[in-house]
Amino acid sequence: MKWEATLKDYRLYLKIERGLSENSIDNYCLDVEKLILFLENRSLSISPLSIEKDIIQEFIYTIAKELHARSQARIISGLRSFFGYLVFEDYRKDNPLDLIDSPRIGRKLPDTLSENDIDLLIQAIDLSKPEGERNRAILETLYSCGLRVSELTNLKLSDLYFEEGFIKVTGKGDKQRFVPIVPSTQKYIHIYQSEIRNHLNIQKGHEDTLFLNRRGKQLTRAMIFTIIKQLSEKIGLNKTISPHTFRHSFATHLLENGADLRSIQQLLGHESITTTEIYMHVEKSHLKDVVNNFHPRK
Repeated sequence: MKWEATLKDYRLYLKIERGLSENSIDNYCLDVEKLILFLENRSLSISPLSIEKDIIQEFIYTIAKELHARSQARIISGLRSFFGYLVFEDYRKDNPLDLIDSPRIGRKLPDTLSENDIDLLIQAIDLSKPEGERNRAILETLYSCGLRVSELTNLKLSDLYFEEGFIKVTGKGDKQRFVPIVPSTQKYIHIYQSEIRNHLNIQKGHEDTLFLNRRGKQLTRAMIFTIIKQLSEKIGLNKTISPHTFRHSFATHLLENGADLRSIQQLLGHESITTTEIYMHVEKSHLKDVVNNFHPRK
């Protein structure tokens, strides 16, 4: 069995059996492709059915020189999934990754923005340019709905249920959820639609896509990153941020203002509440106030 054919079958398994999105499938397969390249560079003719732990361990030692612990752990996890698939399909009897430990990594706390930071970023948008109204609607939607960047770029006109006060979001694994959208964000989307989007030459296949570039096509993930980076530099924000920072800020601000963790889990589309619990560790300053206000020995 050759690597290319096996990887093709693995992609189908991830799509059909696991129900993963194309982005997730690409990431899983990229880990295997890195191992394939390693074997090719060393002229090692070893099939996915015969490769042993020692060769994979050597590959991991090699990438360890270039990647930090978190990236190493992700690749090991990706390879473990691939060989787990081969065991599941009875192509192999063992998973060589079972005997390889991932590097220990601490739990990385997400970066967040203050409400003032978010206000400054939005105020820095140049509304005199056509893309200004679009960019304001994008940032408002990221922050008020807590979306992943792929969820934002894939948002459709047909996903907007403004009369009911919700948008339909397609998340990881094509799982859908309804997220409330506040009236102020609805207003900015309406302005973008009527003043900018309606005057674009929309390309075929993008008629239902909400946020478009100047050529009438769906915005890329990279473009959203660029928009936010440029605004961050414009206001002199002394931290590295991304679209995901708005999602983290959405969750953190809800928690700080009294929202319960289970509701935040549903809004973010987290499958496990353990993922959402990381926000319990972000802001601890309010805990002192809780003790001072409510403990009998204050």
